[in-house]
Amino acid sequence: MAVSKKDYYEILGISKGASDTEIKRAYRKLAHKYHPDKDGGDEAKFKEINEAYQVLSDKQKRAQYDQFGHAGVGAGASAAGGGWDFSDFEGFRQAGAGVEFDFSDLFSGGFGDIFDSFFTGERAGSRRGGSKKGADLETSIEISLKEAASGADRVINLYKREVCETCKGEGVAPGSKMVTCDRCGGEGQVQETRRTIFGQFSSVSICSKCQGEGKIPEKPCPACDGDGRTRKSKQIKVKIPAGVETGSHIKLSGEGEAAPKRGIPGDLYLNIIVKEDLRFRREGDDLVKEVGISFADAALGTNIRLDTLDGKIDLKIPAGTQGGRVFKIPDKGIKHLHQAGSGDLLVKVDVITPSKLTRAQKELFEKLKQEEGKAGFWHF
Repeated sequence: MAVSKKDYYEILGISKGASDTEIKRAYRKLAHKYHPDKDGGDEAKFKEINEAYQVLSDKQKRAQYDQFGHAGVGAGASAAGGGWDFSDFEGFRQAGAGVEFDFSDLFSGGFGDIFDSFFTGERAGSRRGGSKKGADLETSIEISLKEAASGADRVINLYKREVCETCKGEGVAPGSKMVTCDRCGGEGQVQETRRTIFGQFSSVSICSKCQGEGKIPEKPCPACDGDGRTRKSKQIKVKIPAGVETGSHIKLSGEGEAAPKRGIPGDLYLNIIVKEDLRFRREGDDLVKEVGISFADAALGTNIRLDTLDGKIDLKIPAGTQGGRVFKIPDKGIKHLHQAGSGDLLVKVDVITPSKLTRAQKELFEKLKQEEGKAGFWHF
């Protein structure tokens, strides 16, 4: 993950004491606003917002960020835990007694290759005969609240590296063959020796010409220039499960970019963005809807027609309903992602006070007021 230099809380517009719900709400709002597929969207800003959310929505990463800042969540061995980061030693000089040591050559040459191999866990030449992996891809997909509630099938278009149809991924021109690499002599690796202030060091690295294969095309494939891959558009069908929310991720194994020389393809990661629905407010898997009724309907009772995500229903408002009362309609919310069943639709009733009254309405309210006084109503 590319670490932003800006404060993550500032990016999302929240305080350091923000709750998980506040973090999620801020992310949804900003991701919807800056999504690159929308008019006025900003891809760089969207990536920055997504980066901040990935850290602050994870309790462990957030704790590390709060304690150490960007250094606590940065990429590299030191951030992954259990390793050392030697980048600060680049160009280090220690002066004393008129002696100055410059280690820049040491870490930029053969000795640095030793450290590279040690920390990445990859020996020089280990790729030879092994399975290479294509690059992972990441994109975002926007869905409606109804699609999030019940699931959906979508088709996305990607422009990515696919196996070359001409050479079937081998990189060799039709009628040609693979020959021994003239740089490494078929070893797939080359050895270099460097002299440093500590003595002479030898390092072994993967051959840059054959990429560790030990062989190269006699004639490269003209369609892919020997790479074994070409870029093309591809449609991918995606099944979005019910219950997802903004910030959810879907992994599609093998739908990333093709690997060179028929290796293992990368994976595709989908970031889910759920569009706002002005009719409802989502709280977990429940939906909240506010409706207004008149004094008369609150006092006498009424039936109201309500929108749900899958049609309209009738709700009976009993006589004497007070403002702020919440009616629960079971199983009319969002389907649970990891278990059976659905959330509920919560209908909050607001009793509307009229701001302007006709003369007849004023007379009626005056009569009502007098009757309430006779009945012993007290106002506090």
